[in-house]
Amino acid sequence: MKTNNSNRKNELHVPDYWDEAKSELMKRDRILRRLIPQFGDLYLLGRDDAFTTLTRSIIAQQITANSAAALWEKYLVACPKSTPAEVLKVGRETLASCGLSKRKTDYILDLASHFQDGKVHVDKWIDMSDEAVIAELVQIRGISRWTAEMFLIFNLLRPNILPLDDAGLISGISKNYFSGEPVSRIDIREVAANWEPWRTVATWYMWRSLDSKAV
Repeated sequence: MKTNNSNRKNELHVPDYWDEAKSELMKRDRILRRLIPQFGDLYLLGRDDAFTTLTRSIIAQQITANSAAALWEKYLVACPKSTPAEVLKVGRETLASCGLSKRKTDYILDLASHFQDGKVHVDKWIDMSDEAVIAELVQIRGISRWTAEMFLIFNLLRPNILPLDDAGLISGISKNYFSGEPVSRIDIREVAANWEPWRTVATWYMWRSLDSKAV
């Protein structure tokens, strides 16, 4: 049975927990107390289209935010609707002409096939735990734990995601908490322990602190 997710309108959503999270984080974390007000009413915008979110995350793998944004714009020229059917129709050559590597082209085509053939359980993800969703997503070719975590943040709007391998989070914590010194996973976990249960929101502000265009 094919999923009908690709036919849904790709809408933007604001997390309903955002204001509460900001307030709590500013009470308990002196760095965020200074940082959050600098960005006024800006907030994370999540997309409701699972395929688009995952495709964008694959495109962004292992490159800078600016490079990812440029590739995404080229992809949208080739696939303005960003649906599985459209991706499969335009094919490998057109995707590669957008500047995508062979590996990322293969990953996006494989992802489109999974969605088109109903091999992913999109309608169940909203009721599954964070780790359960990650476990299903990483079975798809090209979906790493980091990609799955980005999906949880930007599509399912989960409030407590801490992407330990995310370069932006690592750099943000280094800059804001360790005066630019290298940080370990232990350092990140210690800082983030104070962010529970709003680690997604704090991570977003770490990204913002580096570059307002990075999110």
